[in-house]
Amino acid sequence: MGLNVHLVVNPHASSVTARVQVVIQKALAADHEVTLATTHRRGHASRLANGAVAAGADVVAVLGGDGTLNEAINGLAGSDVALAPLPGGSTNVFARSIGLPDDPVEAAAMLLETLADGNFRRIGLGEVSGRYFLFHAGVGYDAAVVQQVERRAGLKRYANHALFAFAAVDTWLRHYDRSRPRFTVYHADGETVSGQFAICLNTDPYTYLGARPFNVAPGTSLDGPLSLVTLRSLRAARLLRVAAGALGFGPPVSSFRHVHSRAEVTHAIIAADAPFPYQLDGDYLGETTRLEFHHAPDTLTLALPIT
Repeated sequence: MGLNVHLVVNPHASSVTARVQVVIQKALAADHEVTLATTHRRGHASRLANGAVAAGADVVAVLGGDGTLNEAINGLAGSDVALAPLPGGSTNVFARSIGLPDDPVEAAAMLLETLADGNFRRIGLGEVSGRYFLFHAGVGYDAAVVQQVERRAGLKRYANHALFAFAAVDTWLRHYDRSRPRFTVYHADGETVSGQFAICLNTDPYTYLGARPFNVAPGTSLDGPLSLVTLRSLRAARLLRVAAGALGFGPPVSSFRHVHSRAEVTHAIIAADAPFPYQLDGDYLGETTRLEFHHAPDTLTLALPIT
């Protein structure tokens, strides 16, 4: 038999159906020993991934969205067990960023090739206040947007990008205080930046709008330290220009005067007197007054698709 593969499925993810789950499980079981586990509550994927490590798994394949992936890496980090993403969510940022198609069955076919060729790579992760993130952490405005999306989670399977667009406008108008800086970013070299919205990236793009990547910090990769992008202003015209630049319709994000960009970040702190919202890999985690960011190199084994 081949590898010991634990298939972790989030049955509530936007693109996951019973048929998709069965097709993928059967495809993997043709060449490998497969153990199936489904998530039932928030945080469950972390415990399932950690249990797979204890059970001697070679690979944990995760069929779910970016939030499920985030939970899984927090159960796998520091081990030799490989993560194999299978896109099952509404956007699937990380899976798409490493070259997987958005269709989970097609992605499973690519995973079989990856496992056959043994194409595994150690990568670094971002870490914030004791929790790892795979591709980005959002502080301030975008976390407030994610919070509004999660309040309408039942619509994600059907509305997808339209729901995010509505939430972004609704949050800007009614659910986020844009009148003052919300936090201060403290860089390791002593530089400080006041901001209303910050993104700490472990890889780029930040997200996708349809098929188009939203590139906030080009050059950021899984092979190097983090990037940290801070927006000082959320005025509508400025925010729209940044969005256009990120989508490739204007100057790059780093060129705007109200945007502060830093690459090669290994440590930074974001703090404020009043609580601010934050999210990791699209998973809203609430409000806090302090976040401490670190780059954690060589922390996770990734099954990298052959493209």
